[in-house]
Amino acid sequence: MTCVSIIPCLDMKDGRVVKGVHFVELKDAGDPVEAAAAYCADGADELAFLDITATIERRRAMFDVLSRVSKAVTVPLTVGGGIRTLQDIEDALAAGASAVSISSAAFRNPQFVRDAAKAFGGERICIAIDVDRNDAMPSKREVYIDGGRTPTGKDAVEFALAMKDTGAGRILPTSKACDGSCGGYDLDVTRAIVEQTGLPVIASGGAGTLEHFYEAATIGKASALLAASVFHFGTFTVAQVKDYLRTKGVQVKG
Repeated sequence: MTCVSIIPCLDMKDGRVVKGVHFVELKDAGDPVEAAAAYCADGADELAFLDITATIERRRAMFDVLSRVSKAVTVPLTVGGGIRTLQDIEDALAAGASAVSISSAAFRNPQFVRDAAKAFGGERICIAIDVDRNDAMPSKREVYIDGGRTPTGKDAVEFALAMKDTGAGRILPTSKACDGSCGGYDLDVTRAIVEQTGLPVIASGGAGTLEHFYEAATIGKASALLAASVFHFGTFTVAQVKDYLRTKGVQVKG
């Protein structure tokens, strides 16, 4: 088992942190700069900054807000949402991001990912894959794009393998069914992508108990554990999650 990192996720809309259930029913969860600084102080290993409506609204991510967040933290920061061009990536890195997360644009234009990995290095390129259950697919999980709104007819694990071939260095699968439910991660798709691609995979969507984090690291084989609701609304601190994992024999960063 690899050393696991903990990643609080800042889902962004209109300059504020929000959190929903199954990608909808968004609730305000605070100021992004304050939240980022607090998570950093609490021992977060990384932060994710995901502008969840940028793609649908056909705009770029909020680089001005990202810049303010990046100045408040000392840990790596991955930004996603509306990343479509090499210039977007360059601007994200200039605003303080250490990596970018690409979703819909990766599906629509795999060559963009190849170019991005070549220009900036695969370690800076994370592919976010929103998935939902579809028993007709080989992995029983279908890729969705446009913020989880549009089904693609593409198998999630097959798409992850295709993204590995482009040079992308990390995969972030998020289950629509599990997102915000606090019922646990989709361990099947997480583990399948790890086993099939050999890439580092970030478990995302559904953490609600300390045991869920443990399951994602062990059963799901994830190298990083992303969560939002449990951190934003005070269910657990990052430090509590790390302490729990250590008591269960999981190596964690920090």
